[in-house]
Amino acid sequence: MTSDPIVRCADALVQILESEGVEFIFGHPGEQILPLYDALRKSKIKHVLMRHEQGAAHAADAYARASGKFGVCVASGGPGALNLTMGVATAYKDSVPLLVITGDVSTELQGQNVFQEIDISRIFSFLTLKTFNIKEPEQGILNFKKAIEMLKNGKKGPIHLNFPRDVLNRGVEPSLINENVSFYPETDIRDLESAISLMENSKRPLILAGAGIIWSNAVDKLLKFLKEHEIPLTTTYPARGVVPEDHPLSLGMLGLRGTDAANFAGKNCDVLLILGSRLSERTRVGIGNCEIVQVNLDENVLKGDLNIQEDVGEFLEKISHLKLKSTEKWLFEIQKHSKSYDIDTDYNDIPIKPQQAIKEILDAAEDSLIVNDAGTHTTWVTLLKMVREPSSLIFSGGFGPMGYAVPATIGASLARPDKSVVAIVGDGGFQMTSQELATIAQLDLPVVICILNNSSLRIIKQWQELYYGGTYQVELENPDFVELAKSYHLYARRVNSPGDVYRALREALKLSRPYLIEVVVDREEGIPLPDWEG
Repeated sequence: MTSDPIVRCADALVQILESEGVEFIFGHPGEQILPLYDALRKSKIKHVLMRHEQGAAHAADAYARASGKFGVCVASGGPGALNLTMGVATAYKDSVPLLVITGDVSTELQGQNVFQEIDISRIFSFLTLKTFNIKEPEQGILNFKKAIEMLKNGKKGPIHLNFPRDVLNRGVEPSLINENVSFYPETDIRDLESAISLMENSKRPLILAGAGIIWSNAVDKLLKFLKEHEIPLTTTYPARGVVPEDHPLSLGMLGLRGTDAANFAGKNCDVLLILGSRLSERTRVGIGNCEIVQVNLDENVLKGDLNIQEDVGEFLEKISHLKLKSTEKWLFEIQKHSKSYDIDTDYNDIPIKPQQAIKEILDAAEDSLIVNDAGTHTTWVTLLKMVREPSSLIFSGGFGPMGYAVPATIGASLARPDKSVVAIVGDGGFQMTSQELATIAQLDLPVVICILNNSSLRIIKQWQELYYGGTYQVELENPDFVELAKSYHLYARRVNSPGDVYRALREALKLSRPYLIEVVVDREEGIPLPDWEG
């Protein structure tokens, strides 16, 4: 009787990904990762060839946000691995589950300062929940399976595995592929009964929902809980839409750019229940003197008066029996405050005002997925967008890198082929990752890129004017964006007038093809800045 033949480590990794239902991997090949690419060549998994590794990480990040699954990105050693770091850091700050795979020089060469060698795992240790520096193929397979279990069942964020090229080429026993590797996250619910008592005695309770609600698949549980207990709700930016923002109990976003209703409730509630949020400094701006109950799987973010380390969905099930006091009077007080922003978007100016352009884009986009970049336009989207569906407004809030939107549209579009995707990006951010137009064109994705062109880094220019007495190095001499897009085989056009932005986007969406719209906007129009920003 013969034993099963030895299987190459790289092939085993791909078989594990196939068994997990992974459909897409975003990456860029290089010398040290070639064994894995050889295995992918024979796989049903679709590798998406990005034009830069940063784009691969951003695309995998947006795929995860739009699908609710973990994203996968891959790069070679040295320069390829380091090019991933921007996107991995972005996912880390927003707690987005990514499986990050890098190649490395062979084990016998490590420590000798050879070509493209660098301590990859040490670098990624600052950007991930966990990094595995693989030395043996058997160790690599088991850690790979553990990483996947951690992504599915634990706190969310990137997990990194670094594979030397010789390890990828070495063989393992096939039985390892089906080895049972389990992971159970640590929990601590000692404060549960105290939290229940605190909430039941509250006269002015408020819920702050974070993106943990989405990753826990607890959106329906949250809606049911709100309906049964009549508690008002605010959200963080990544959680916008977990409850439709036109829902009677939804007050909109809390904090720096929060609505009047949300920030009034945050300043005047007596108990704040925080579900799946790390409670950033921008959110804390909207919170007053209250008792805080914080629920999160990540023990590192728990800083409330009462802390519950647990999946938010499981927590909602445990408190479904709550017997709360009537919130009728509390809700009446909140209703005196606006849930929307007072932004004038009715101008006749040419070039069009940026806020009016954003309003026309959002109106024309209807139920498309919106992917936002970093810049002045980001604030206008925040203030003008009514979000009614979770994961329908995708934005890298915690890190906010310029250049996120264009590659992110690729991941979002592949995750949601039933949706058109509209990116909103400034002329500065667009040029950070514009090479990914080639990827969009090659895949023929129904993506529309809307560039707001004010020929400057407008938000930085505004800060310089306000706080530094003059501007420096913020004016941009831009290329012809329309001709650039056409060189990548995209449809493209330029608009600058009220009404034309709406019409251009409606026509572009009807085509269901890659399209770029350059919107020339007023170069001097800034945004309303919060008092402490800058």
